[in-house]
Amino acid sequence: MADAVKELTERYQTAERELLALKESVALLQPAPVTPIKIITSTSAEELEEQNSRLRYQILHLKRSVSEYETMLGKCMVNVRQMLNAQFLTALKRAFPLVALETENVVHHNSQPKFGDYKFVSSMKVSQALKELGEHVPPAVVAQKVMDQLPSNDHIKSWDIAGPGFVNIFLQPSFVSKLVTSVLLKGAGPPMVQPRRVVIDFSSPNIAKEMHVGHLRSTIIGETLSRLLEFVGHDVLRLNHVGDWGTQFGMLIAHLKDTFPNYRTESPAISDLQTLYKASKKRFDQEEDFKKRAYEDVVKLQSGDKDVVRAWQLICDVSRKEFSRIYKRLGVTLIERGESFYNNLMGNMVKELEARNLLRKEAGCKLLFVPGHKVPLTLVKSDGGFTYDTSDMAAMQQRLQEEKGEWLIYVVDSGQSLHFDTVFAAGQLVGWYDQANIRVDHVGFGVVLGTDKKRLKTRSGETVRLSDLLDEGIERAAKRLQEKERDKVLSEEELVEAKEAVAYGCIKYSDLSHDRINDYVFSFDKMLDDRGNTAVYLLYAYTRIKSIARTANLSRENIVQAATTTEIELVHEKELKLAKAIIRFPDVVCHVLEDLRPHVLCEYTYELCTTFSEFYDNCYCIQKAPGSNEIININMSRVLLCEATAAVLEKAFYILGLKPVHKM
Repeated sequence: MADAVKELTERYQTAERELLALKESVALLQPAPVTPIKIITSTSAEELEEQNSRLRYQILHLKRSVSEYETMLGKCMVNVRQMLNAQFLTALKRAFPLVALETENVVHHNSQPKFGDYKFVSSMKVSQALKELGEHVPPAVVAQKVMDQLPSNDHIKSWDIAGPGFVNIFLQPSFVSKLVTSVLLKGAGPPMVQPRRVVIDFSSPNIAKEMHVGHLRSTIIGETLSRLLEFVGHDVLRLNHVGDWGTQFGMLIAHLKDTFPNYRTESPAISDLQTLYKASKKRFDQEEDFKKRAYEDVVKLQSGDKDVVRAWQLICDVSRKEFSRIYKRLGVTLIERGESFYNNLMGNMVKELEARNLLRKEAGCKLLFVPGHKVPLTLVKSDGGFTYDTSDMAAMQQRLQEEKGEWLIYVVDSGQSLHFDTVFAAGQLVGWYDQANIRVDHVGFGVVLGTDKKRLKTRSGETVRLSDLLDEGIERAAKRLQEKERDKVLSEEELVEAKEAVAYGCIKYSDLSHDRINDYVFSFDKMLDDRGNTAVYLLYAYTRIKSIARTANLSRENIVQAATTTEIELVHEKELKLAKAIIRFPDVVCHVLEDLRPHVLCEYTYELCTTFSEFYDNCYCIQKAPGSNEIININMSRVLLCEATAAVLEKAFYILGLKPVHKM
């Protein structure tokens, strides 16, 4: 990029000199003016002026991009696996230029540290590719030839070839130490990624209905992915595709006219709306006259009838307030853009596809058939109405063409996978996007189960309201903290903070720590356990880590100063193990970005805490006089390791939606 700026600058300066010379030549040809007159320059001069204006803009834009890139680079952590992967890939191509691999992911993290920190894994594939080219080279020989091409460096301590050509790579402790110091000085930054415009669709409750446990996973997973995407520098648009349009509102408003006379000026409470909705649905199914009036109100809503639109707006406002309370408790941020937003876009989209002869009419319906998919999309029903298919297609078009989305993400349960597969394929069929340039993902997930392994319900068989679930979490967290006698050592404010951090944190983490593809059993007893991979354990671990510097009376300024003057010594095996775990953070982030599976970050966070526990049990940080609280020695190198661990945990907690507390 810097070369591009230099080239454009040189072109601009050359053009400026040519322009000046041309103006001087033109001026010499003009007679001496008696009165001030405007000098008319030649067309060439005007073209040069315009060209230079464009060049100045390009230089300014590139300089800004370089500045932003350098700023971002200064905040980023080094992704060691990616760095090694790039070096080994270069060495591989030098050693075997004729071999083309299906994947360029040739270096993996080694899950068994005794065999190395990382490993080169492609020797067998290269050997097989060479065999197909008529050349026999054993995997071990491939590995050796690749290592022969690897340039000398300061980050690999040693390596060995094992088994069928694996190259086990051991990092240089001094290199690891420098990376940990960088975390202390610059923070636990993101890996370097290419920023994209991301539109993520999650939560999506229905207007006039209370949020329930079925909305929990989409809301929590979507918020975490949004935070992750923003953390690495993507431009993220968080959308709440609420159900705020359609026949159900005609039913509800028709019923309100009969049962709630003030429907034009006020809306029933959200809990009453749900009861009224059920009653309207029953009437719709049983009473032909009511069904007719409901359809009439749908038409009135779509055509902008003043009274019906006002009633609809009041219903939406009451629902929004209830949603906002839930989102505030969970720390969720969203922009509402419901189905009604796309109402006017749907008709235009259908006309566009019709004009291109992409729709087929059958039984009065307008269908979009997608090759490879058995069920077509119904864009217009036989009565002329639109469907969810129409809404989702219009939403996709708007997000791609108006929002300029480069990556679309839909966090919706796995039961909708076939629908989204068809919609995504349809988007490509009609030419709205190409997979080579635009990424589109359906982030599916399983259901929340009760301890009976069935969908989580209340004792009466009703769906569990999300607000009730959060309330129960608060009650159980308070009880658990009292059992630990934390109410005797924490102030009232600290106790409230700890209670909310534990309650909401355990609900989120219990969800996120399971592979989203699978169902999971919701159990407060398990998620509030302070042993094992739970939010409570992680929060306690973080609190203990932060207490170390506090016990040593070290401020943030003291830590930063020490990081600039104290080398982090990684002599003890537990010190080195912890440091290596710390610097894996950016690679874990990249892994989650690739698969959009937050449980991988949860597993890493838990591993980091357990690794710290091993370190803390074996390596003293602060030495006190026997039988006294008097500090006689502070091992600053180890305290710095503690603070670097805390810095990474803070970032991981933020992404996962956990709120760390310094006292618990």
